[in-house]
Amino acid sequence: MADGFFFQAIIYLLAAVICVPIAKKLGLSSILGYLFAGIIIGPYVLGLIGQEGQDIMHFAEFGVVMMLFLIGLELDPFKFWRMRRVIFGMGMLQLVGTAGILFIACSIVLRWEWQATVAISLALTLSSTAIVMQTLKEKGLTKTSMGRSSFAVLLFQDIAVIPILAILPLLADGHINNSNVNHSLISDLPGWLQTPIVFGTIGAVYVGGRYAIIPLLHVVAKTRLQELFTASALLLVMGVSYMMQLVGLSPALGAFIAGLVLANSEFRHELEGDIAPFKGLLLGLFFIGVGASINFAIIMADPAFILIFSTIFNTIKFFVLLLVGKIYKKSSDQNLLFAFALSQAGEFGFVILGFAVQLNLLPTVLSNQMMAVIAISMVGTPFLLLINEKWIDPFFGVKERQARNKYDTIEDDKNDVVIAGFGNFGSTIGRLLKANHIPATVLDMDSDRVDSLRKMGFKVYYGDALRLELLKAAGCENAKIFIAAIDNPRVNLQVVEIVKKHFPHLKIFARARNRNDAFELVDMGVNDFYRENLYSAVHLGVDALVEMGQRRYTATRQGQRFIKYDEAATFRLAEKKHDKKALMLSTMHEIEIQEELIKNDLYSQLGAQDHAWESEDIRKEQQDEF
Repeated sequence: MADGFFFQAIIYLLAAVICVPIAKKLGLSSILGYLFAGIIIGPYVLGLIGQEGQDIMHFAEFGVVMMLFLIGLELDPFKFWRMRRVIFGMGMLQLVGTAGILFIACSIVLRWEWQATVAISLALTLSSTAIVMQTLKEKGLTKTSMGRSSFAVLLFQDIAVIPILAILPLLADGHINNSNVNHSLISDLPGWLQTPIVFGTIGAVYVGGRYAIIPLLHVVAKTRLQELFTASALLLVMGVSYMMQLVGLSPALGAFIAGLVLANSEFRHELEGDIAPFKGLLLGLFFIGVGASINFAIIMADPAFILIFSTIFNTIKFFVLLLVGKIYKKSSDQNLLFAFALSQAGEFGFVILGFAVQLNLLPTVLSNQMMAVIAISMVGTPFLLLINEKWIDPFFGVKERQARNKYDTIEDDKNDVVIAGFGNFGSTIGRLLKANHIPATVLDMDSDRVDSLRKMGFKVYYGDALRLELLKAAGCENAKIFIAAIDNPRVNLQVVEIVKKHFPHLKIFARARNRNDAFELVDMGVNDFYRENLYSAVHLGVDALVEMGQRRYTATRQGQRFIKYDEAATFRLAEKKHDKKALMLSTMHEIEIQEELIKNDLYSQLGAQDHAWESEDIRKEQQDEF
């Protein structure tokens, strides 16, 4: 019983529940918590999970597939097409550069067989999509210059797995250990036929997504059964991944393509909401599995070789990435973060090394050593990012920017307004204030955006608004207004919490992406919140009312009254946000009240013949009378 599936699952989950909160309490990444949990319960420390744990690992690897599906959902297809040069340019430079240098170094120093050296070089050049993307999401860096570049390189690497697995059999001597090494349906077909089948499968995913999956989701949605829609979402991801695997493609790549096809559909957000909880749990189990896979017996058998090789490999990959970033003219702080984040090996390295062993390209002992190198590099990535964040970026990056343009020293003359986040939302506020001669101090985490805005005359500083010392340096102690406008809703709420705690005198105006964010702000005692979709939606509604025959002034006032009633209702609904049923009933009641109030307002306006500032309407009516 102790070796059964349920016992293994309980051990995995218990380790995560204990280790991850401890890691977060220490200010570390949740990924480190998962990795340490895996190391502790793994077969080489406490030995609580053994061979049967592989069942859960196969299940957990599906978390990577779900993550790629969600990334595809969040990426507009047209934006993806515009990124094609960056994806193939940066990705090709990194892959060829790293693999080439590793091949030359290993051939000269270690004198391995050239086939084994090629396999190892290709395996180590691929980074961990799971670790990098999860880390970027936790730190709110996915939309920065570094985040976009990392995504481009990782996506190219995922695509490159396909030709790499196709090339390796060409290096073999013809003897294969396992007859099931390539179990795709088209593996026995000639190469000229495999290629159109592969592209045809990708096309089938695109066409099926547009003309079959979306209509099917419409049918499922009409049943109003949430659990059925969740099952449909899981079936979609599993079905596309399995179909890709049948033709020898990466399941994760197939899931990404499926997500990309559905990115502009009306079901995008519901699919994201249904898949995200499964993705988070399975990715956590995947990271635990990585930690458990570290074979300390192999490491202790030759620790000097493993550690020295890991260090040299990470260093080579780091400098290749640094050079790629320089070629694409990234600022030093973004380039350092980019190089540190992708300097590890990844989960596809295990696949390539296992395949190479089955093809007799390298001995099992060497393969096990390289797998230990991959696992160590994956575990070390969060530490490298932490070192960069704490001890390198605050000094090296800032000092270099100061030497270049002297903008990062926050001056003594403080402004009355401090804005955190200067994306599309925050920059609109900043431009309005600037046009009315009200200066503001702006904090933003995207250094490329900072440089651009400085050239436009804005007083913008690179920095993390979660750092208390930076908020003090920006003048929050003497300012009058703090505007929280950060793109990431969770980070925005954390900044508001810090400001409320340490600068209680500040008047806070906060951005809220939706009503749930508004509820969180109400809980914090922030009464001045602005839902980014509400006002633009009302503005569109006003234009629609005018188009349907209402006077502009009447429609505008109706829109303003709608906003007033909706904001008042938000405060009342916030009290019931923890009771889903009560919240639903109260929302329906508020909608009825809102409709009645607006109807009464409209009748009172019509009765008073309220034309207000619409002189054109008055003149038109007078002309009609004559």
